[in-house]
Amino acid sequence: MSFIPIEEPPRPAPRGFALWQLGFRPFYLLASAFAALSILLWSLQFTGRLPAPYLPAPLWHAHEMLFGFTLAVVVGFLFTAGRNWTGLPTPTGGKLAALAALWIAGRVLVLSPWGWASALVNAAFPLAAAVALGVPFVRSGNRRNYFFLVLLALLACASFAVHLEQLGVIAVPGWVGIQVALDAVLFILCVMGGRVIPMFTNNGVPGAQAKRQPWLEKAALGSVLALLAADVLRVPAPVLVAVTAVAALAHLARWLLWQPWTTLRTPLVWVLHLAYLWIPVHLALRGFAAAGWMATSPAAHALTVGAVGGLIIGMMTRTARGHTARPLRADGRDVTAFVLVALAAFVRVLGPVVAPAWMLQAILVSGVLWSAGFAVYFLAYWNVLTRPRLDGKPG
Repeated sequence: MSFIPIEEPPRPAPRGFALWQLGFRPFYLLASAFAALSILLWSLQFTGRLPAPYLPAPLWHAHEMLFGFTLAVVVGFLFTAGRNWTGLPTPTGGKLAALAALWIAGRVLVLSPWGWASALVNAAFPLAAAVALGVPFVRSGNRRNYFFLVLLALLACASFAVHLEQLGVIAVPGWVGIQVALDAVLFILCVMGGRVIPMFTNNGVPGAQAKRQPWLEKAALGSVLALLAADVLRVPAPVLVAVTAVAALAHLARWLLWQPWTTLRTPLVWVLHLAYLWIPVHLALRGFAAAGWMATSPAAHALTVGAVGGLIIGMMTRTARGHTARPLRADGRDVTAFVLVALAAFVRVLGPVVAPAWMLQAILVSGVLWSAGFAVYFLAYWNVLTRPRLDGKPG
């Protein structure tokens, strides 16, 4: 007597609204929507078709990419990872909604003439996030990640400094605050990249043997802290060139140990490797700029469009899938978003270097590619991020 196996019908997806169940949900959606819209606004400002807001247009653009877009993703990621690191809850429900509202208020106020309100709200958001994250860290004794609290406080100070310069309170140029914030974000990317990229490579690519060398890890992270200190102290150009050269070599060596060539058939992994490669490129270009060989813009955009944009689109995709019980496999929409953001980086960084006369066109094309990539993510993950996990678990 033989038995015919009967397959169970697939369970229907759980119904309900889950946006406030965990930090990555609202902040990934807000960040992707803002990434798509704000770059289009910046393109219109750059071409003179839209008046500048309270902050001068270039400073507004830099401020919003750092303290708006990037910070939203960092906070969403830390709230989600923090729960795993500590075993204790991070903000959900009304508290999470209040933090999201504070972030939105910052985006609105920076477009208004109310400079002091904008300054206070934009500094308050990372401080509030640090407090919310610090509670489970302290209760669990998770000292290993206390430095994230320091970095969030540093970002609050950097944002506040940008506004104080515009309000005439301090004489330090607002771009100093932007540069310090860039260095802080760079350090966060380097820490998280070093933790997850080798692990994701070995877990997702059969036969891969991504490695980490303790001495190289210390050298790579230490060089970024040295760069941060150099920017705060505003050291002479030769010192900055030396620091960036060492940092670029350390991070390139680190990246090579992760065996990026093994990931070409795994989009959810190669997107992270491609993005991380922009970090040593950024450091090398910063050194060239400090030496007076080129402008500072390519270096800044190698970090912001290439590394920040690429790592964010890759990590938002992977963590959204993993934390909603979906397969850790990129589909066609994911790959489309990855490619669009990667192309935006190549066009924005290399276009003005190769063909300076076409800089305006390169900026506009890059902006369209970037906006399209994050718009694809927003549309693809709206249902994923607003509905409960497929397995019915909380989070």
